[in-house]
Amino acid sequence: MNTHPSILGGACLIANVCVGAGMLGLPSAGAGAWIFWSLFALILTMSVLLLSGWMLLEAYQGLPFKVSFNTLTQHSLGTTWTIINSISVYFVGAILLYAYISSLGGLAESILGFNSKISAIVLVLFFSAFVWHSTKAVERISLIFIVFLISSFLLGTTDLLSNVNINTLLNLDEKAHNAPYALAMFPVALTAFGYHHSVSTMRDHYQDESRAKYALFWGVLIALGLYTIWLISVYGNLSRPHFMVINEAGGNVDALLGVMGTVLNTQHIENALHTFSVAAILSSFVGVGLGMFDFLADLFGFKDSRTGRANTWLVTFIPPLLMSLALPFGFVVAIGYAGAIATIWACFIPALLVLKKRQQRPEKEDKFKTPGGQFSVYLVIVFGALTALFHILNMLNVLPQYSSL
Repeated sequence: MNTHPSILGGACLIANVCVGAGMLGLPSAGAGAWIFWSLFALILTMSVLLLSGWMLLEAYQGLPFKVSFNTLTQHSLGTTWTIINSISVYFVGAILLYAYISSLGGLAESILGFNSKISAIVLVLFFSAFVWHSTKAVERISLIFIVFLISSFLLGTTDLLSNVNINTLLNLDEKAHNAPYALAMFPVALTAFGYHHSVSTMRDHYQDESRAKYALFWGVLIALGLYTIWLISVYGNLSRPHFMVINEAGGNVDALLGVMGTVLNTQHIENALHTFSVAAILSSFVGVGLGMFDFLADLFGFKDSRTGRANTWLVTFIPPLLMSLALPFGFVVAIGYAGAIATIWACFIPALLVLKKRQQRPEKEDKFKTPGGQFSVYLVIVFGALTALFHILNMLNVLPQYSSL
């Protein structure tokens, strides 16, 4: 009997790709913007990046399954854009894996007292084995991660939500001055919904663009719901000045959890948040790792055999592991760089691909098309350009930075 893969399983995989970066990077990145403008940036970013993900699905139509982002770009846009796209996809995927591995090592040291480098190596070897095995194995562990993530999240946030200080959360005295800080948040918000390297995996998994569309839709909605609850929990318990200390430490996960532990002074909440943080990073690690795995297998032409998958595993996981062991870096800084570069493959490339597709193949021939017509295409391009510009301006200290007040 033929059974279709569940939409829920794919949605959980997409949510897993998102939540590690967003869940742990957004509180520090949005400290200046605070709750209202942070949620505005998240909802806007989610909407635009859902459209660009659907544009990729539209552009894939007519090509064989198992075709990756790299092959699609070569087929439609040529060699120059393929090189640009390949470099940007690898850079972002590698820097995200690098940030996750570094954070996992740091958390293992702060929670359990284990050596951070040895912990990082062991965790990478164990959890990357699921990626090496198959997409099905990643989907199954993703469902486990989501259940574990939500359970630990509820344990950690139930008390936080019950102790939310409305005046602290709404920050009514300064709300009018928060908007400019939201501009620097967009690159991190983009990374929080940067699932696009997994679109080809979803298409191949379902063998149907329309079913994959719903997996993307529900996946980003799950991520948005978790982000919203998390930000309310954090911003309702920590005042804005606390984030000066966190941001001066590079916005690292252990710095955020350390300040929360000091302020809350409740051991079971602190333990639950540590558990949640590990689950969030691991979920994104396997999700991002799978997308990178499929992309690099196609890029290098590795076969879908044990030996071929072992070669793909080496080029996917070993470089970011070595980087994290040699050069630990600020989590939010790394995520910000990833977000700026990700505009190439999350915004510009999907828009160009769908424009080319519509020139070559009338939309009426396609089973699936992105809503919004040409307006959606140009909206995605403008959003990507502004997000990259905001990151450059932030690097040049032109945009307001809360940690520098």
